[in-house]
Amino acid sequence: MTPTTTPAPTTTTTSDWQRWQTSWDRQQEWYMPDREERFRVMIDLVEALVGTTPRVLDLACGTGSISERLLRRLPGATTVCVDIDPALLTIGRGHFTGDERVSFVEADLTRPGWTEELPHTSYDAVLTATALHWFDTEPLRDLYGALAGLVREGGVFLNADHMRDESAPRINAALHELHSARQEKQRADGALDWSAWWQEVSRDPALARPAAKRFALLGDPRKPAPEGAKRDRPTATDWHVDTLREQGFSEVRQVWCSASDALVAALR
Repeated sequence: MTPTTTPAPTTTTTSDWQRWQTSWDRQQEWYMPDREERFRVMIDLVEALVGTTPRVLDLACGTGSISERLLRRLPGATTVCVDIDPALLTIGRGHFTGDERVSFVEADLTRPGWTEELPHTSYDAVLTATALHWFDTEPLRDLYGALAGLVREGGVFLNADHMRDESAPRINAALHELHSARQEKQRADGALDWSAWWQEVSRDPALARPAAKRFALLGDPRKPAPEGAKRDRPTATDWHVDTLREQGFSEVRQVWCSASDALVAALR
């Protein structure tokens, strides 16, 4: 199968891709004020485990936030960014226009054979953040197995996502209350949440078409989510650690955490 890597788009519509990249980062930081810290630890691990010139798969890349920080720290790296969201990919492609170290693939990680769309069969590191919590238990187990086949021996998979330690409920509740109060103050000061950010995206002429495609494909985040069947999504850090071992990674451990999130490293 021919890889579906695509170049940065050419368009007569002017859009400030750096502004959109920054806007995405600010919106994500409203939910995760420690976002940069998890990226720092993630890239420390890449450098420590696979060196300064790795081939990296930026999994469920969004606008390419991980790749941007990786290349800033390790300019000799190369990244393949894969996602299904056409609007976020449009921002990412625009932002990285002219950077030959970065390529993009539009693919659905839930479909069998998605790895065949990639330009390489193995990677030194696979990195992802705040994305895989959308997967139910069994599809995520299958994805971890597929990733074990993509990461070379001695390579690493790093997942920073919503993973909770329920052993200290009073500590968790106190930190949640503090974070919620800060969010409300920031919202009053003009911070954009998920829905408001997508409202802004849909108004940009350069993004209106890919945003409409995204809404049809993945749902419209500007509207309240419809009630549906109860989802079976793993939330415990231990589940991720144990499952990655079961799926073929030799060493797995939590390497960073906050009140609600954790970064798990899995060495092949």
